[in-house]
Amino acid sequence: MKKFGFMAVLLFVFILAFPHNGQAAAGSAKIVLDDKELSLSGNAKVENVNGNVMIPLRVVGENLGFDVAWEKKTRTVTIQKDSKVMKLVVGQKTAEVDGKKTSMNIAPILRTDTVIVPIRFVSEEMGLTVYWDNQKKIVNLYTPNFGSGNGDAGTGAGNGTNPDAGSGAAAQVDGISFSDNRLMIAVTGKAKVNDFKMSGPDRIVVDLENTGFSDTFSSASLDQNKTGSLDVNGYPDVSKVRYSLYNSNPSTVRIVIDLNYSKNYKLTNDNGLYIVDLNTSDSGTPSKPGTSGKKIVVIDAGHGDHDPGTTGVTGKKEKDFNLAMALKVGKILEQDSNFEVVLTRSDDTFLELKERAKIANDLKADVFVSIHANSAGSSAATGSETYYQREASKTLANVMHKHLVQATGLKDRGVRYGNFHVIRETKMPAVLLEVGYLSNKNDEAALFSESFQQRVAQGIADGIKEYLGVQ
Repeated sequence: MKKFGFMAVLLFVFILAFPHNGQAAAGSAKIVLDDKELSLSGNAKVENVNGNVMIPLRVVGENLGFDVAWEKKTRTVTIQKDSKVMKLVVGQKTAEVDGKKTSMNIAPILRTDTVIVPIRFVSEEMGLTVYWDNQKKIVNLYTPNFGSGNGDAGTGAGNGTNPDAGSGAAAQVDGISFSDNRLMIAVTGKAKVNDFKMSGPDRIVVDLENTGFSDTFSSASLDQNKTGSLDVNGYPDVSKVRYSLYNSNPSTVRIVIDLNYSKNYKLTNDNGLYIVDLNTSDSGTPSKPGTSGKKIVVIDAGHGDHDPGTTGVTGKKEKDFNLAMALKVGKILEQDSNFEVVLTRSDDTFLELKERAKIANDLKADVFVSIHANSAGSSAATGSETYYQREASKTLANVMHKHLVQATGLKDRGVRYGNFHVIRETKMPAVLLEVGYLSNKNDEAALFSESFQQRVAQGIADGIKEYLGVQ
């Protein structure tokens, strides 16, 4: 899904800020462009549609100097500025930008006299930096050349500072996940780190001083006491991972790994991605990713926690399907000694898009596969699609799609170009799989069938093996 002005990862700041059980709260929000409030009249409102934040395209487009035209017969919106031309069709998730097809998380919606579009599309295609002031309920948009004093959007600096971060926080925790017996902590900014072991009971403690939780993290994953936890299943060394704002002066985030017995570990920092590696021998020497000579495969379960993705016709959530598939693919590949598998998330937690890409890039992974389920305005839409963004990923996309379609048995919707952050910002061959349509009752029933999931997981694993030449 995201240089800087195009970081669509910041979309999730919005998703966190709005309740997911209605549109009224989002509709009362203001939109501010370069510190100037935009006029919203009539049906021009910010809305939350199934966890996707939508904003009125004409209001934003015209204030950015774009010409916005509406063709009623074809239900097409055309926005143009200089040589840049974008065409969007109400009800269709595929848009055309400068002659190239690009996909949106949710299709544009017509609201009487205005069309609303996902904020992700605005941030990616119109070059805006976006963040949410949760105290004042304001959607802040900044153009790349806006000169500033507003701090780093999305990091909690400037006007959008998270009040729960604690005073003096120079760094922000953006995400915490546990996979492959490793705790991964994504941090923006410079933190002072102190790690140590404790007994009675056995645990590993990581303190990050001068650090708070980012808005995106804290809004979704902390309770009123500023504490949270991960349920860690399937790892004999660990019972739970806990985290909290341990101190407010200086602001300190504490993360605790509750162990089932005493265990050695190794803490490393790779450009802000802290890894507590429990894959150690008795001497404490870790099996660091990338040093074993094995192929590193990163499997990304799209969405998670407060971000459910799309919702099926019977209410099933995309995030649950994505996670179930990622766990199954990971389990299959882990049985092959040629692979080292890392999951961006192994439970119902949330990671920003930039952190998903960062995990893969920092590990220098050989391939990156993001798993999703699709949705459309029409319940008749069905089938499987595979997306790539960079030419270097096209061969992987073709191989993966062949196995995906064979495994699903659904309509072949082809290999497509998609400007998604996780397949654009990753440095290795990367694909995004749309396995089927939750908006289609038959697809939805299949996607949540255990036998279907196992068959498709095997197909995805087989595709990865074929591409990497490991049979």
